[in-house]
Amino acid sequence: MVRAPIQTITPEAFLNLPETQPASEYINGEILQKSMPQGKHSKIQAKLVTEINQLVEEREIARAFPELRCIFGGRAIVPDVTVFSWDKIPVDKNDDIANVFNDVPDFIIEILSPDQSPIRVTGKILHSLDRGCQMGWLIDSSTRSVLVYPPQQQPQLLDEENAILPVPDLVEELRLAVGDVFGWLRKGKSKQVATHGE
Repeated sequence: MVRAPIQTITPEAFLNLPETQPASEYINGEILQKSMPQGKHSKIQAKLVTEINQLVEEREIARAFPELRCIFGGRAIVPDVTVFSWDKIPVDKNDDIANVFNDVPDFIIEILSPDQSPIRVTGKILHSLDRGCQMGWLIDSSTRSVLVYPPQQQPQLLDEENAILPVPDLVEELRLAVGDVFGWLRKGKSKQVATHGE
């Protein structure tokens, strides 16, 4: 994240500011601009959203969103991937998906960029878990590892290629191994380590 000058601002005032590229977040009274996604980050993010939505969207179980601002607990955060259960997705008067999500995601995924603070990113996951999120992942392509954060439990570090990533019940059919996630980074076709529904 790129630090903007520290300023005292209310959450309401922050939400009225013009959008930035990349997005800015409001955490503990500070405005923090996210890092510009790079190649590895973008590839993993896109594949995760696609993989999750292929399993749950058509059956109206849940939907995954990239870079969605979520406002809750006095913060406005923009996780790399959020998953909301179908009944929690807000709609506008036309029954279209609303622009503003004033709720905690059910599943939060962060993909660490080289210039990001792991502590700050972990803080977003913990903030979400403390307010009802079912699970969080922190993916680090530089170490080819994933920290899995179940609620009210010790995090699990998974760094073996065949290790299956735990998922919340909401996306219980998502079966990915650590090797699958980092296999997406290969330019050519990658061998799938885990298969759906096994």
